[in-house]
Amino acid sequence: MNSSNSTAVVLAAGKGTRMKSGKAKVLHELFFKPMLHHVLDAVAAAGIAQTAVIVGHQREDVLATLHGYAITPVIQTEQLGTGHAALCAETACVAAASVMILCGDTPLIRPETLQAMFRQHQEKGAVLTLMTTELEQPFGYGRIISDASGHVLRIVEQKDADEAQRAVREINAGIYLAEKDFLFNALQQVGTNNSQGEVYLTDIVGIAVQAGRRVEKFAHNPAIDVLGVNSRVELAQAHAELQLRRNRELMLAGVTIYSPETVLVAPESSIGQDAVIHAGVQISGQCQIGAGAVIGAHSVLHDCVVAAGEQVPPLTCRMG
Repeated sequence: MNSSNSTAVVLAAGKGTRMKSGKAKVLHELFFKPMLHHVLDAVAAAGIAQTAVIVGHQREDVLATLHGYAITPVIQTEQLGTGHAALCAETACVAAASVMILCGDTPLIRPETLQAMFRQHQEKGAVLTLMTTELEQPFGYGRIISDASGHVLRIVEQKDADEAQRAVREINAGIYLAEKDFLFNALQQVGTNNSQGEVYLTDIVGIAVQAGRRVEKFAHNPAIDVLGVNSRVELAQAHAELQLRRNRELMLAGVTIYSPETVLVAPESSIGQDAVIHAGVQISGQCQIGAGAVIGAHSVLHDCVVAAGEQVPPLTCRMG
């Protein structure tokens, strides 16, 4: 089993009320594109053969942004919980051996992390693998409840947890990899006996354990890679992380960037070796910055060419 005979199911049907917005959460942009696009890009780069996107709230708007992505849209007409959302994708997963479930609000997930999860799942012979991480302040997240040997028993949501369970720092990252037949059989068994009255996807863990099936944890750090975006504050934090990842990549390739936390360079733009980028610069679109070019502070460049060795003075705005 590997990612090439799997289907990814991306949950993107929710409202995202904590964003305090009239726009569906997955459409909020960071680092040049909607957060949902970052998830789909990671899935594609991980080599997963097919992708189904579960849409519901503002589904027309969400689907309108997905032209160019090879996805199968699945409509969740009523938002009855994450388990119900995943169950809606059963037909879309008919050709898959395994199913990876992700949330559309995790724009920092890396393709190599998903690939590593696939490898462990196969090596361990698991029927279900769930991604976990640890947080100093785990408030709001589902807790991983394990036995004395560290084997997962179940996931308990924050609202349903007792005091001892809330003290657990290992949390559910919301990414699952399951054998298809087990997954949809288990989802048919999930009830709504919880504080939200919803079909929790997390309940499949307890179902697998009770049936004596092999359940594994894929523990990942740093936690920031797998955390969801639920507020404007977290949106800004995720944007800053992607910005720094891009700038680190450029600096390791031989580009000098002063104050990289203030510099924004689109993934589609190319920067030549020994180029120098000063503080506050924004480079977007299909820019081509030649080797040894110097981009002055607070310059804004979009879809333009800067020749090798050319100097762009500070406070310049260039378009085209």
